[in-house]
Amino acid sequence: MSHSAFERLQQLRREAAQGGGPQRTAAQHAKGKLTARERIETLLDPGTFVETGMFVTHRAVGLGMEQSHPLGDGVVTGSGKIDGRPVYVFAQDFTVLGGSVGEAHAQKIARLQDLAFQNGAPLIGINDSGGARIQEGVASLAGYGEIFFRNVRASGVIPQISVILGPCAGGAVYSPAITDFVFMVENTANMFITGPEVIRAVTHQDITPEDLGGAAVHSTRSGVAHFTAPDEDSLFQTLRWLLSYLPSNNLSLPAPIPTQDPAERATPELAEIVPADPQRPYDIHRVLEVLLDDGVFLEVQPEYARNIVIGLGRLNGSVVGVIANQPDFLAGVLDIDASDKAARFIRFCDAFHIPLLTLVDTPGFLPGADQEHNGIIRHGAKMIFAYAEATVPKLSVILRKAYGGAYIVMSSKHLGGDLNLAWPNAEIAVMGPEGAVNIVFRKEIEASSDPAARRSELTQQYRQELANPFVAASRGYLDDILQPAETRQRLITGLDSLREKRQPAPARKHGNIPL
Repeated sequence: MSHSAFERLQQLRREAAQGGGPQRTAAQHAKGKLTARERIETLLDPGTFVETGMFVTHRAVGLGMEQSHPLGDGVVTGSGKIDGRPVYVFAQDFTVLGGSVGEAHAQKIARLQDLAFQNGAPLIGINDSGGARIQEGVASLAGYGEIFFRNVRASGVIPQISVILGPCAGGAVYSPAITDFVFMVENTANMFITGPEVIRAVTHQDITPEDLGGAAVHSTRSGVAHFTAPDEDSLFQTLRWLLSYLPSNNLSLPAPIPTQDPAERATPELAEIVPADPQRPYDIHRVLEVLLDDGVFLEVQPEYARNIVIGLGRLNGSVVGVIANQPDFLAGVLDIDASDKAARFIRFCDAFHIPLLTLVDTPGFLPGADQEHNGIIRHGAKMIFAYAEATVPKLSVILRKAYGGAYIVMSSKHLGGDLNLAWPNAEIAVMGPEGAVNIVFRKEIEASSDPAARRSELTQQYRQELANPFVAASRGYLDDILQPAETRQRLITGLDSLREKRQPAPARKHGNIPL
């Protein structure tokens, strides 16, 4: 290489590394935001990032585009490692053309998606963009289409994670929505199809970007965001934590991690945590702290549909995906949002060989005209579909009650549950004993000389004859009834026995999940 060529190479590398230049970098920092390359360096293991496409520039002409051709075209792409494992990552650079997506920008992302897909490694997209590049017209829209197509192709093949650290608007929101997990930083990131200006013009409604599509909205109301954090550093730490539970692709298994938490550890405290009275609430997180290795649990979507809890933990070092009713919120009832939240998580775990652990304590599906009119039938059916379709090991424990359709939905034996357990005081029935007695024996109770005493007597009879777990066990619907103190040990031995589970799929292209 000649000296002049070497100097030019070094000069171009320095130019690319500066992004939009010192002034725009300072403006980015003033907003509390890192630059694209700073974000990548913070996320990845030190010194592992290898950039590709540094010298790519746009080919657009007109509207002044021909006057400037910034290197990289507003997105940094490449590969690196997290905890020693390969990942592919792109980061949109807001300091260059506002991170807007043009033809060359999109091609860089699409090529990175192809590499991640071909090499079976997770793909992480860091979004901070003004949206489609208006000056490039339909070429920018076509670029989004190429990205979306690859998101869908890679779904269930490699983990795809989207990180929103600034604006993400219009068509740009659909790529994150297709990916497996969406992270948003608080007070800075926002996502929406149409922005406040358009809404103001069309509906005359004034709303801020934060109230329209900020992290708080998407983590509590829409369910779009799975994780939020107050700053970029803590967000990246959670992302690294999430990846520690996931395999690199659908042909590998989640890596087990040795633990000092004994597999034979008894859990007698569970009998105190879960009240015997089925009407009394308790926090299911306390149960998970006792059951899982070292009490460590990474909850997914913790602020959305809080009546059901989902997330990742370990049993004797092996990763499990947890789905658990939350009696401390709406009594753990199933509704539209809870069904959607659980069903998608179940399908993710199934795609990546993560066994399912289901903890059941629910009075059933939420009654009401709003739920019916908004489609609780089709939304609830998603959970049935997801559990029945899943071929990973499926373990469940009925802690206290499982009534009506919710009993079937929550990983029952009838949907292919592999190990179905219950505690001795569990109630399994079409409905709660009190409600059932009021319907079946209404006339007899009204005609009694002491209606309250007769109702209590019939309720007790119902519990003894129909609502106890021994009835279900006698029919083979439960594999065992165990004391709370035995729960962790029984789950671990059960999981170990199912480790080599093989379940052939029917010869079909794919099923048609209810939407």
